[in-house]
Amino acid sequence: MFRRTLLASVGAIAVTGAALAADLPSRAPPPVFLPPPPIFTWTGLYVGLNAGYTWSNNNHVNTATADLFGNPDLAGGPAFGVASAALATGSVPAKIDGFIGGGQIGYNWQLTNSWVVGLEADIQGIAASNGSTLEFSHATVADFPGNPIDQNLSSRRRLDYLGTVRGRVGFTITPTFLVYGTGGLAYGQTKSSTSITQIVESDPALPNHDSSFGSFSNTRVGWTAGGGGEWLFAPNWSVKVEYLYYDLGSVTYGLSPLQNFNSAGTLFTSGAPVSRTRFTGNIVRAGLNYHFNLWGPAPIVAKY
Repeated sequence: MFRRTLLASVGAIAVTGAALAADLPSRAPPPVFLPPPPIFTWTGLYVGLNAGYTWSNNNHVNTATADLFGNPDLAGGPAFGVASAALATGSVPAKIDGFIGGGQIGYNWQLTNSWVVGLEADIQGIAASNGSTLEFSHATVADFPGNPIDQNLSSRRRLDYLGTVRGRVGFTITPTFLVYGTGGLAYGQTKSSTSITQIVESDPALPNHDSSFGSFSNTRVGWTAGGGGEWLFAPNWSVKVEYLYYDLGSVTYGLSPLQNFNSAGTLFTSGAPVSRTRFTGNIVRAGLNYHFNLWGPAPIVAKY
């Protein structure tokens, strides 16, 4: 009897304890603060390298020669003066093309979720950019068919380096892929030269070559425009592909007088050559950029 009473009492206490435990308020664990994911933005400074190919858009040096003098006291002087000047007037191809490579630095501002503006400066050297052509020609002089004039005309152009300072306006197709247009100032070291050599055939009274030479070398300033695309393929690293058209303007330079003297040292003919060319061209290049602060802070969010 006592045993049954004891077991019943223990059972009642157990049931009562369980009921009281069910009525107690529960305590939640403390909040755990998880590190927020970073927010991507194009805003920030970047530096990089680029390499590609450039080719000229205008590929000629044009030379015009004025007939200044044909000695009327020497047989054929006026006729040879006209023929000499006409022969020394023409256009010679002189391309500028070659590999181009250098570096760039820039800064982007992301205005909204999609629009990005920026400023970029770059400078590149150009390898194998010489364009040079030597042309041979001759002209028959009226009333003197046995004494044609032979000529070598050579023109050369060169672009040693090219730099730009440009604005950029872009639109993000995805958060990490940007397409953009760009334009601004271009500058470069330009060089051009022209050489003319003439001789009258089969005339012992005119045994000497008459030669003329002129050159130009200067840093030119112009404009550039183009566009491209840039892709962030890894944290802080992006690649870009870009096309640019540049225009450094036209240059005109005079040559030394194109003069021919007879064997007695008397001036026979004299001409005044002037050369003109324009430095315009195209660039296609790829670049690699390192971005210093692409990832901005995100707000702290507590997870319960």
